[in-house]
Amino acid sequence: MSATIDQIGSPPRGEAPWYRRLARRLQEYGRLARLDRPIGTWLLLWPALWALWIAGAGRPRPLVLGIFVLGVFVMRAAGCIINDFADRDIDPRVKRTRDRPLAARRVSPTEALTLFVVLMLLALWLVMRLNHLTIELALIGAALTASYPFVKRLFPLPQLYLGLSFGGWSIPMAFAAQRNVVPRLAWVLYIAGVLWAVIYDTMYAMVDRDDDRKIGIQSSALLFADLDRLLIGVLQVMMLAALALLGRDLHYGRWYDGGLLVAALLFAYQQWLIRKREPDACLRAFLNNNYVGMAIFVGLALHYVYAH
Repeated sequence: MSATIDQIGSPPRGEAPWYRRLARRLQEYGRLARLDRPIGTWLLLWPALWALWIAGAGRPRPLVLGIFVLGVFVMRAAGCIINDFADRDIDPRVKRTRDRPLAARRVSPTEALTLFVVLMLLALWLVMRLNHLTIELALIGAALTASYPFVKRLFPLPQLYLGLSFGGWSIPMAFAAQRNVVPRLAWVLYIAGVLWAVIYDTMYAMVDRDDDRKIGIQSSALLFADLDRLLIGVLQVMMLAALALLGRDLHYGRWYDGGLLVAALLFAYQQWLIRKREPDACLRAFLNNNYVGMAIFVGLALHYVYAH
């Protein structure tokens, strides 16, 4: 016999075993869904947690909390996939994105769409455990999420559309899930969430400004031009003002105000980081927004712990 027992059933010479190929494939799917970069998940999760704690008076129902945490994770992954699908011929021309799995052709468009559909079905399964109003809002949110990568090609301020869809839509959904109604204060918080998304995503767009200008991609960083720092500052003040107005209406005390103060100091630090518009510093300012969301949430949580 020309083959030994050990060679029978082994892969062809030079080809990795099936389990290693599967592991590499799953790794590429994970990168496509940004599992290796959780910052986006956190930036979407904080507004949902703000809303759940306010709507639940500091004690959101465990089932609702679990569904929203998983839902944010799933929808963020789905949003990244459909975004990369839409940008698969653009990302190779941008330094920061050229190594993404679709851009580098390590994952096919069919694979990406299949994974997107699976994640959307999982999100639907999760939301079906909530009330009818939340399901209706979730369907609107899904449409906004799926349309964002294509609308951003036409809309001169895509960061605003991102805020309306990804950045804040979990807020009215959280109130609907907890209270079966979306009160006025939920929309005030929604406005704050939208403003925050425009703030941090403009900083993110400042990283790619030169590449976006060359290939004709629209962004708030290009639209704001030399007024970018000033307009980001205005948006930061508006966001804090919306949150302060919310706190006043709900009679929140020093813990909540302390959270807003920390957020304001972090915003000031971000302004210092982007002062020279250096890409690396702008990326650091973008990442720093995770602590802004955390500070606001901690202020809320401490209010409900010590005010009752």
